[in-house]
Amino acid sequence: MEMLLTRLFTFEFAILVLVIVLLRSSVKFVPQNRAILIERFGKFNKTIEAGLNFIVPFIDKVGYDRSLKEQAIDVPSQSAITKDNISLTVDGVLYFRVLDPYKASYGVDDYIFAVVQLSQTTMRSEIGKMELDKTFEERDALNANIVSAINDAAAPWGVQVLRYEIKDIVPPSSVMEAMERQMKAEREKRAQVLESEGDRQAAINVAEGQKQSQVLAAEGEKAEQILSAEGEAQAILQVAKAQAEALEMVGSVAKTAQGQSAIQLDLATKAIAAKQAIAKESTVVLLPDSSTDASSVVAQAMTIINTLNTKQS
Repeated sequence: MEMLLTRLFTFEFAILVLVIVLLRSSVKFVPQNRAILIERFGKFNKTIEAGLNFIVPFIDKVGYDRSLKEQAIDVPSQSAITKDNISLTVDGVLYFRVLDPYKASYGVDDYIFAVVQLSQTTMRSEIGKMELDKTFEERDALNANIVSAINDAAAPWGVQVLRYEIKDIVPPSSVMEAMERQMKAEREKRAQVLESEGDRQAAINVAEGQKQSQVLAAEGEKAEQILSAEGEAQAILQVAKAQAEALEMVGSVAKTAQGQSAIQLDLATKAIAAKQAIAKESTVVLLPDSSTDASSVVAQAMTIINTLNTKQS
């Protein structure tokens, strides 16, 4: 009896272990951004994606496990020849992801190796279409052309290339030396141009300053001459006005008897002073006569004044 119970317990335990194994082999937990391809009797059956999935034990098996994430692969450095026959050493980085896990598994043996090789050949082909200077100046366009060419060829593999970045372009040492000499000459040329532009601008500024200084000096001289002329004109007017007022006062006084006496005295004094001056400066001896006598001179002057007064009356 005990032997029978032992056998039953062993059989039940074996059944339990078998059930656990079957359950374990039939349940598949797929992580996020991954795809598992299931084969049945060696033939593709279905693709299971993220989450809980069930398969038939011992009949279905996992054929391929593919990542759907974006992947970055280092493209090894290689030599390429430009359009102007310059040998370059170029390396880069390739970014891609699997769009169709079925094509990536059954359309190509190793899709990563195939994409890397395709990127290398495409890069050599694109560089061969460009001259050396353009490879440095138009690197973005070169990367875009490589991505477009790879995507056209990799479409049957279920792979999409997102971008290709050239990390470094190394020309031969002789070309590097020539480029350095050219860059040095360009820098010296730009320095000379900037220096000459600075000298030119400085000369222009000096000339403009001198011109403005001369203009201001001329304007100041002109203003000074105008003010001087106006001052002289005012002085002449004031002198003429004073002389007119003096003459008017003399004329008004000359009409009176006191004025007549004053005029006679002034004329006699001036006549005597004139004769003294002539006698002092000349060796000629003046003899008095009726025409040169002081009283005669005064009389003649009074006659003239009386005549003028009569005409004015």
